[in-house]
Amino acid sequence: MTTSELWSHAAAERYDTEDSEMFSAAVLGPTVDFLAELVGDGRALEFAIGTGRVGVPLRERGVRVAGIELSEPMAAVLRRKVDEDTLPVVIGDMATTVVPGTFTLVYLVYNTISNLLTQDEQVECFRNAARHLEPGGRFVIELGVPPLRSLPLGQVAVPFEVGERHLGLDTFDLVEQVLVSHHFTRDGDDGRYRRDASRHRYAWPAELDLMARIAGLELERRVADWDGSPFAQDSPKHISVWRKPT
Repeated sequence: MTTSELWSHAAAERYDTEDSEMFSAAVLGPTVDFLAELVGDGRALEFAIGTGRVGVPLRERGVRVAGIELSEPMAAVLRRKVDEDTLPVVIGDMATTVVPGTFTLVYLVYNTISNLLTQDEQVECFRNAARHLEPGGRFVIELGVPPLRSLPLGQVAVPFEVGERHLGLDTFDLVEQVLVSHHFTRDGDDGRYRRDASRHRYAWPAELDLMARIAGLELERRVADWDGSPFAQDSPKHISVWRKPT
């Protein structure tokens, strides 16, 4: 049983609108370009495909895409956009679920590997990616760098967004390597806020590299964003590409 928290029906229904910036051309264009170049004429498998934010436009680009998704409500929203024959999705967790066939690209975007709350499960996610890859195929992860340098001694919370309609902050358990993202979102114009929270296991780039080595994958490239900008010590996130040897 995966430790990932399930997205509910209500959360799935509002996902596309509340995260509308992530659906913008400015974000999706470079993301799809990056992934399409890696997959070439092969097939792509998205772990935790969600509502199809990336998988659907990648399929529209002509790439053959399949997905794994734990939340049936999230997959149901995706299914309104594209049918099963065009973009097949298997319900299950990304650490153990197997999709028929092999792929030239497996990818996992928008911090989603952090939904697996134990190191063992994250290792199994890498192994599952390697299991699906053809020789020479690639596994891509987009993940934030833990902002622990923002924590003064004794402080356990870091705000990541302060806006008129949304307040967001992360609290950290430095022993268990788990953060909780807290969201206070204004619903309507009556002044009320909805509170949501989700748990995530953060991991450093070097830790992911070791997971990749355990799974038999080799680091090929690490950049700061989908546009290929260099990864540096102050980069807030990274896009990492590991390759399965031929």
